[in-house]
Amino acid sequence: MTAITVPEIVVDGGAIAVVDGHDGVGHVITQFATQEAIRRAKLHGIAAVGVRMSNHFGTCMYYTLMGARENCVTMLTSNGGPAMAPWGGRQKIIGTNPWSIAAPAGGRAPFVVDMANTGVARGKIYLARNRQQPIPEGWAITAEGAPTTDPQAAIDGIILPMAGHKGYAIAAMVDMLSGVLTGSGFLSAVHSPYHTDQKSNCGHFVMAIHIEAMQPLAEFNTRMETFIDEIKSVPLAQGCDEVFYPGEMEYRHDLHHRVHGISLPEDTCLDLTRIAQETQLSKLLPKFV
Repeated sequence: MTAITVPEIVVDGGAIAVVDGHDGVGHVITQFATQEAIRRAKLHGIAAVGVRMSNHFGTCMYYTLMGARENCVTMLTSNGGPAMAPWGGRQKIIGTNPWSIAAPAGGRAPFVVDMANTGVARGKIYLARNRQQPIPEGWAITAEGAPTTDPQAAIDGIILPMAGHKGYAIAAMVDMLSGVLTGSGFLSAVHSPYHTDQKSNCGHFVMAIHIEAMQPLAEFNTRMETFIDEIKSVPLAQGCDEVFYPGEMEYRHDLHHRVHGISLPEDTCLDLTRIAQETQLSKLLPKFV
C-alpha cells in the first residue's frame, strides 16, 4: 500500500465517475469518492462513482453517513480478499464483501444498514482470536469442511455466508459492482488487508441520490419518521424490551462510547503502541487505561 495517497479521476462522465486509488490508503480514497458522489448527485440528482485499485477502508457506514448528513440516500459496496466459497463449492474465492445504505430520518438518528454477506464479519473472528475466545459454531468451517469454534481455524478455513445461498448471491453481486464494473480486481484477484505482502486490488462502488431531486426534504423527513414510528410500534416479542430500526443501536453505542470510551483487547493496545513507536507517533497515541 502506498502511504502518500492521491486519488485520480480517470473517468469523468458528469453523473458517473471512476477513481483510481493507485494502491493508496483506502480510507482517504473512499472519502474522496464519497464526496465526489455527493457533489455530483447535487448537480444531477443521482451519481455513481466507481473506485479501482484501493485498499480496505474500515466500516462502510462511516462513508454512507457522510451522504445522509448531506441529504442524500447513499449506498457503498466493497469487495475483499477470499473468505467465502461459492454456494456448493469448497474453495474460498469470494470476500465478505460488505455494503451499506444510509438515509437521513428527520429528527431521528439516520437510518443505516451496514453488513457483510457472511454470517459474521471477518473482523469479529480476528477479534475473537485476539481475545483468545472461541467463536460460535455456525460462523465458519475448517479448510477440510468441518465445523469449528476455533477462530484461527476459521481464518484458515471458510467463513459461512448469511442465509445460505442468499448471502452468497448478494456477495457475488457486490463483487460485480465493486470489482468488475469499476475495473478493479474481483474474486481471487483481491487480497485481504491482513496479507500485507500483496496489493489489495479491491474496488468500491458509491451511489448517491439527492433526496430533493425526488421530493421536498421536509416531506421525506416526515415520511421517514412515520416509517420508523410504525416499525417501532409493533408488539414486542417475548424477552425483548424494544424494537430497533436499522442504525438506531449503533447510534446509541456511539453516544455511549463518546462519553465512556472504547474497550480494546490487550493485544490490540500492544499492537497500537508498537506501531506508534515504530512510526514515531507515540506522543499522539491516547493513553490506554
